[in-house]
Amino acid sequence: MITDKDDKKAEASPLLLDQQLCFALYSTNLALHKLYRQLLAPLDITYPQYLVMLVLWERDDVTVSEIGERLFLDSATLTPLLKRLEAAGLLDRQRSRKDERQVVVTLTEQGRELRHKAVDLPQAVSCAAACDAEKMRVLKAELESLRDSLNG
Repeated sequence: MITDKDDKKAEASPLLLDQQLCFALYSTNLALHKLYRQLLAPLDITYPQYLVMLVLWERDDVTVSEIGERLFLDSATLTPLLKRLEAAGLLDRQRSRKDERQVVVTLTEQGRELRHKAVDLPQAVSCAAACDAEKMRVLKAELESLRDSLNG
């Protein structure tokens, strides 16, 4: 028989799943990816590809390493993403003329046009999350602060 005392012990345990920040972030991330999968299906790109495109829509003609820094991705993860986006006709990759060791990524016309199709995605996510702009701004700032602390 479970007693009130047993319930209080369980509530105080640091190893309860529902008390874990990591699980709250993980399960929220799963829900967010599911939403993005639905929203991005008509654009025929994945969520990680969308992130790359966001970087390029913000600033075209950047190096692979600059994209990696913005997205916190290493080149081993980023290169296959870029190859798939290039095969889809959304970007081009070329060796830098200044430094042959670097690869420069530029949008194609098709990649620039995709931006117009994606422009309503942030609002759709905000609506699905039932968050107004201020709540989203605060939540984003808190998550960025947490990320920065964890990255040291």
